[in-house]
Amino acid sequence: MPIPKKNQKGFTLLEILLVVAAIAVLAGIVILAINPGKQLGDTRNAQRRSDVNTILNAVYQYTIDNSGTLPASITTTPTEICATGGTCTSLIDLSVLTTDEKYLTSMPEEPQKTNANGAGYKISKSVNGRITVVAQFPEQSATVTVTR
Repeated sequence: MPIPKKNQKGFTLLEILLVVAAIAVLAGIVILAINPGKQLGDTRNAQRRSDVNTILNAVYQYTIDNSGTLPASITTTPTEICATGGTCTSLIDLSVLTTDEKYLTSMPEEPQKTNANGAGYKISKSVNGRITVVAQFPEQSATVTVTR
């Protein structure tokens, strides 16, 4: 009399490996499609655009409140802005904007700045009094600058 086969339930090792491999391939395709590096760069560039507008708006609000006089430290040469609480040697000191938090609570800082004392943004004025604020480290060949 033959021995009856046991009714075996479950997956074989080969089936499990094939499913894991298929999931890995699909996950790789999704990660490449999402491109997290580009997404993060776009997010940081959006922050830079917001920051340069915030700085420029604060400068102009200061100018309006002071009878058209720009902060004295702004020069015609694009120079990095001093960070709040930083040592401002060879940087543009815009602490008049953060004093008593009247125009800014603190100077916005570039997401990937390299100078501990600097904010990572440069500011300059033209001979006609137009102000330009530039982000020093935009990503993905973007230009982040605003002039008014």
